[in-house]
Amino acid sequence: MQNITFYLCLTLFPIISSAYEQAFAKTDVGEFEIKTLPPARLIASQTDAPYFEDNNNLFRPLFRYISSRDVAMTIPVEADINPGVMYFYIGTDVCSEVLDDTENVSVHELPLRLVASLGVRGGYNERNFNRASAKLSAWLLKNKSYEAIGEVRGVFWNGPFIPGFFKRFEVHIPVQVVKE
Repeated sequence: MQNITFYLCLTLFPIISSAYEQAFAKTDVGEFEIKTLPPARLIASQTDAPYFEDNNNLFRPLFRYISSRDVAMTIPVEADINPGVMYFYIGTDVCSEVLDDTENVSVHELPLRLVASLGVRGGYNERNFNRASAKLSAWLLKNKSYEAIGEVRGVFWNGPFIPGFFKRFEVHIPVQVVKE
């Protein structure tokens, strides 16, 4: 039975992971890169608790928000870690009249952003996030052409039903070019 489940996951993984609009391209697993993220509209749900303690309570308001407005979900889902904030990207085809702040969800317009990124495979948990963050921070310290200008964010590409060893995520640090 385990073999059947494993092969079913392998077969369905490409289909499930490509079913949503992507806000930007993924960073390859194990790769570091500096990339420019396009301007975007996001909705956010926030808690006072750290992200990995309370993330289920962050998802529900966002899902209800897009469901009630007939807005398609896009990927990735981003997260601030402490305090916990979960962000959903909103597709470019959604008119701005549909989007308004509510008691539990806020709307954000982000400009073009430059980030240092590390692509990772593994479960979405605090341990994996902290390891990846440390690796990206160390890489950025060696790369003297850029400096960090913000906090590390999690960027999660897969839904909850994908097994942890198949999941892809990234860590991003906002950066700017160092002027010499």
